[in-house]
Amino acid sequence: MDNFKNSKRADAQNASLEGDILSVGLLENDPIEEIFALNLGDFLCEHLISPDFAHKIGNKVKTKNESLKDQLLELISIYSIDSTLSILGFESNEDYIIYNSIAKTIKLMLSLEKCVIYLAKKDEPIKLAGTSSDIASEKVNSHITKSYENEEVIMLNENGKQIIVFPMKNKFECIGAIETTRDLDRPLEADFIDLLKITAGLFVTSLGIQKLIDQVKRVVNTEPVSTSELLNLRAQLTTIIGDLGDKQQAFVEKLAVAVDLKGKYKNNHSQRTADLSREICNFLELNEKTTDLIYYAGLLQNIGKITIDDHLFDKKGKLSKEDWDKLQEHPNAGVSLLMNINFMSEVVPYIHYQKERWDGLGKPEGLGGFSIPFGSRIIAVADAYCALTEDRPHRAALSNADALEILKSESAAKWDPNVVNALVKMKS
Repeated sequence: MDNFKNSKRADAQNASLEGDILSVGLLENDPIEEIFALNLGDFLCEHLISPDFAHKIGNKVKTKNESLKDQLLELISIYSIDSTLSILGFESNEDYIIYNSIAKTIKLMLSLEKCVIYLAKKDEPIKLAGTSSDIASEKVNSHITKSYENEEVIMLNENGKQIIVFPMKNKFECIGAIETTRDLDRPLEADFIDLLKITAGLFVTSLGIQKLIDQVKRVVNTEPVSTSELLNLRAQLTTIIGDLGDKQQAFVEKLAVAVDLKGKYKNNHSQRTADLSREICNFLELNEKTTDLIYYAGLLQNIGKITIDDHLFDKKGKLSKEDWDKLQEHPNAGVSLLMNINFMSEVVPYIHYQKERWDGLGKPEGLGGFSIPFGSRIIAVADAYCALTEDRPHRAALSNADALEILKSESAAKWDPNVVNALVKMKS
């Protein structure tokens, strides 16, 4: 599944045979121009580019430069810093607030003692950009500079602390470093280290798009401007957007692994739930966009557990009512965290309502029947089936047949009977 960037080129070619004849003069042997002019809605990622703009391009003859400028402006409106681009979310364009917010979110997600972000502008030394702490030193230690200059991960132990520095780099540049601190008796897990590496790379790509967007804004308001310069900008922008899509998908999948790790799952529960949710979507013939969103919601349905104190998962025996309430509230914590990961905000409703019941006796709103988002109903059934067929501390995994019998017995009470029937047909 090529999420975020699967453009249906065959559909674009078919559309070109049936499209408005006026658009032919616009193409001038430019295949990407043809995609924009005739099938823009499928280019880069499904449903992100407005139908109004696609109609305007396909039915109004413009000069080559005017058309290219419109395409660039549409792309930068989608990937602007206050739209879908933000990695971990913020509410202000003040740099220190942005980076402090990101550092605090990383600290919360990974149970760190401290997270610090350093950035370097061109031809300037690396400097403090943001921190999870209320008090921070402007001093840049030598291991930060070394990680940045050598573009390598550095691990060291100091005063009973594990310090790891991750260079913020991609294949084109290194722009800074992320420093994490934990107690030595609780070293950072390998999966959390992988997540931080991906986060650092996603950060660089996101900032790279912002630099390119600023350049595009300057160029489109410049007269005269050459067609070759506009074509070059479009090529750079579409390439980096594709790279962003890859990194976003890797980020979400690795975040799901981190959630399972913190929740003490031993069976890749989140991935199994997401995969089964996608299978149900395909069986029900839902469209690709909806299927992708439900898949991601399945991956991240338990994301709230990444914000819960580790000691709750380490407890043996019966939990107190206070502890149980904290665990029960984890979907709400997850929704809050996802709202701060802006490019994933579309999955929030599916996660928020996953604990609702078909009979209206669930949480958080007491929705029932078809009032519950369809994605939430699919994930709920997939999650229940996967949980039943996994080993848990208090019981062994159930067989496929036994799990299906339980779901059927609770159908129309807990679960959407249509979704349960689909799963039974798939698994029988």
